[in-house]
Parts: sequence; structure tokens; C-alpha cells
Amino acid sequence: MIELESELVRVYSGVGHEIPPHPGHEWTRFVCISDTHSRIYSVPAGDVLLHAGDLSSWGQLNQLQPTVEWLKSLGHPVKIMIAGNHDLCLDKEWGVPIFGLDPDIQRARDYVYGQATKDAGLHYLEHEAFQFTSSGEVWSVYGSPAAPVYVQGAFQYRTDEEAQAIYQKIPFHTDILVTHTPPFMTLDRTRRSQHPGCQVLASTLPRLHHCRLHVFGHIHEAHGAQIDVDTATGIYKVSVNAAVASKGNPIVVDLKRPRDHTGQSCM
Repeated sequence: MIELESELVRVYSGVGHEIPPHPGHEWTRFVCISDTHSRIYSVPAGDVLLHAGDLSSWGQLNQLQPTVEWLKSLGHPVKIMIAGNHDLCLDKEWGVPIFGLDPDIQRARDYVYGQATKDAGLHYLEHEAFQFTSSGEVWSVYGSPAAPVYVQGAFQYRTDEEAQAIYQKIPFHTDILVTHTPPFMTLDRTRRSQHPGCQVLASTLPRLHHCRLHVFGHIHEAHGAQIDVDTATGIYKVSVNAAVASKGNPIVVDLKRPRDHTGQSCM
């Protein structure tokens, strides 16, 4: 089990019964998963569920639906998902007959953006922001399915210019960032000791002074978490590679709202 802790952050990884009880009303519990690839895993209870992409195995609508229906059935009050490079049926760029996915694209997009999905507390983000309230706090989240190109796949970019156009859209006030790709040199090490994370994303993160949690996946074997401190603000930031395909264990992050010397919230 991963156990990282500070005054305002607690991080755990393990099967549900090994994770300590919810720490109380001043905390928000985030359950982080990614790269489930049409499979279903045991997921601990929490306030917010975050899925960082690769919902399906090989991008067909009938492979996406079991994952979405599973996520809809979970009891977390707020559930947020993004796509990944495997989720071809959600990428409009793949909506051409040559790939055989043309009929699936609009149906898949209508499905994940549909009212039934929202009514289940599940929200799909694609280069967009979303706000929710949990444990009495308003959180701003931004989700992007993009990743550097790797063979044929969805939501991929080839150049730094494309990456910059994507990541400059992240609002400065984002509290929770969910991307499919890791940033370069952060929980992105492969079995061959390579670091395929995105350098442009890594260079973007320092301007996000409010970001307290960054969840991603993509590199299965780099599953894990780390806590860093923003030297400009003193805010603790948790980075989570939540890919469960390799390890099978969701990562749980408890965040407490920081307070200033008057006892008032300072976040």
C-alpha cells in the first residue's frame, strides 16, 4: 500500500478494506482510476471518482458501454471521466468510413454526454472545465484526453505546437487536473526506463498554482503517487498515475482545505 501524508493531504493505494475510513467533513476523498480497458475493478467509496481515460479496450462503442454503465452504477456522488488513446469511438477525427467507426462516433458521443449519464452523476470532459461541490467546497476540474502520438490512436498530437494549443486552454484557477498522458518525468517511467510523458504538459503545470491534484494514466507500469510543494504558494500538489491495468489498485487521495492564520479558508 502507498501511504503518503501531510497536514493537508493523505494518499492511499490498496483494496477497499485496507484504506482508512473517510477522515471527516473537512476533507474530500478522491478515488482515482485509469486505463480500465473495458474491465471492472473493485473501487473504494469516496466523494469523487476520477477516471483518466482508456475507458475501452480497442475503441468500439460496444467496448465503451460496459465501462460507462459500471461507472454510472457506482455510488460516488460526483464521477468524472475523460477518454484516452484507446477510445477511438469518442474522437471525431476517427469519424471517417475508412476506419469503420463512422457509425459509432456520434452515438458514442451522445451516449457519454447524454442526460442519463449526467443523471447518474457521471460527467465526461473533453478539453473542458467543470465545477462541482463536495464536502461544502467548490472544486474546479479540467479534463483532457490528449497524449503524444503513439502508433494509431485517439486524441493524439505530433508537435509541440499542437500540445501548446491544447494545454494553454487549462484555466489558471484549476484545482483538479485530469489528463490521459503523464507529464514528462512524473510517474511516466516505462519498463525500458524511458520517459514518454509530455514535456509541454510538464512546462505548463508550474503556472497552475491552484492545482492540488493531477490525475493521469497511460503508462501502466508507472502506477503510483507523489506529493510535491508549489514553491510559489506553499500548496501541496499530488500527482497520481492511476492506471489500474497493471496494478489493479485504485489510488485514494484525501484533500483538506487549507486555512490561513485567522482560521479562514485560504484556498
